[in-house]
Amino acid sequence: MDSLHNINTDILFDAIMSLKSREECYMFFEDVCTVKEIKDMTQRFQAAILLDKGESYVSVTQKVGISSATISRVNRCLNYGAGGYRIAIDRVSGEEEQE
Repeated sequence: MDSLHNINTDILFDAIMSLKSREECYMFFEDVCTVKEIKDMTQRFQAAILLDKGESYVSVTQKVGISSATISRVNRCLNYGAGGYRIAIDRVSGEEEQE
């Protein structure tokens, strides 16, 4: 992953962190990503949320519509990855509780 850590990626992440609303995120990601890339990321994050809640691969496949190979990769990252899914899931679930 060291090749990922560089000044250009830092600038991209700084740009993402500078976005101030959901609408700004939509605008930015629609410009930067293809519709398929956004949908893929959305499905992976949804799978991570469901796996974190204890859902089975079969259930996640039915609800999210992704392959078991992708679910396996998400699960591996959720449990043994860098911790990004955990941070995001905890923060999103914290926001849902406040609403």
